[in-house]
Amino acid sequence: MKNNSQLLVIDSGIGNLASVVNMIQKIGGDVKLTSSPDAICHAKKLILPGVGSFDVGINSLKERSLDLAIKAAVRENGSMLLGICLGMQLLFESSEEGNQPGLGLIQGHVYRFKLKDQKLRIPHMGWNIVEPKLSSNLFNLKEEQRFYFVHSYHVDCSNTEDASAMTNYGYDFISAVEKDNVMGVQFHPEKSHRFGAALLKRYLDLESC
Repeated sequence: MKNNSQLLVIDSGIGNLASVVNMIQKIGGDVKLTSSPDAICHAKKLILPGVGSFDVGINSLKERSLDLAIKAAVRENGSMLLGICLGMQLLFESSEEGNQPGLGLIQGHVYRFKLKDQKLRIPHMGWNIVEPKLSSNLFNLKEEQRFYFVHSYHVDCSNTEDASAMTNYGYDFISAVEKDNVMGVQFHPEKSHRFGAALLKRYLDLESC
């Protein structure tokens, strides 16, 4: 591993925390679960997992002062941050799912799937192909990759350059984002076997800002 610094998984009380930690350990990463704002502020590399609704997610962060810690880490400390599923959606400014503002680390909003094909169900659940941009740092660009999804909402970036991968479910939607030291994936890499392991390994190996 190129970067030997410890990776912190943010414990906001929601999300597949054990699964994420186990996957990081499986690929040889030095990882710790934390709900300490001070530890988060000074971390070099962070992961924000999340499942459930937008307002519950952001309120869980606020109740623990983790929202401020995450912003300080990213903006003042130059920490790298990877949001997973709801954790990715919380990086944005707002969501149709709730009334609370998000972290606002990436400009854009979160929208519910509006599917015309009646055969497609919400939530979008199961394995699907992810097509990364050539500029992406998170994906292996040499082979087709499938990841496991469970979600009813998807993000829309104000700046299209922040979108780093697309997936089709009735229409094309953004399935990954990368903006400087802030990244996110809509799918669950911790449930995506070798493809998820490879993506998390690439994140571990990225040089911190």
